[in-house]
Amino acid sequence: MPTRLNPYLSFRDDARDAMTFYQSVFGGELNVSTFGEFGGTDDPAESSLVMHAQLETPTGFTLMASDTPKSMGEAATGGSFSVSLSGDDDAELRGYWEKLLDGATVTMPLAPAPWGDEFGMLTDRFGVPWMVSIGAGQQQSR
Repeated sequence: MPTRLNPYLSFRDDARDAMTFYQSVFGGELNVSTFGEFGGTDDPAESSLVMHAQLETPTGFTLMASDTPKSMGEAATGGSFSVSLSGDDDAELRGYWEKLLDGATVTMPLAPAPWGDEFGMLTDRFGVPWMVSIGAGQQQSR
């Protein structure tokens, strides 16, 4: 397998919901393993939490996530990173943007940017910040 770089998101108790949502946005195959399946917790209340989830999309995206058990402290979501989607396919990227809007807070509407692309930022309903940039060269007239 080639080396790759992909986001690994941390949640507190809602990794399964978040990853199911991302699967509805991007499509693809979602595999989920729980702490209970691998003996990863002594707390029965945490046995159904996600130890590792991996979404492989038809376009080649890989998104991974897990829940953070209470014994490990606070879950590290938001603030220090953004997941960025960029490219030339207006319809594809705009479609992702529209789906990510469900329950999101828009921090910058998807609109023409000074550098020529369309650019927008939002924080989804799970607290994950996203940036979407649609290359100016391929945008369709609206």
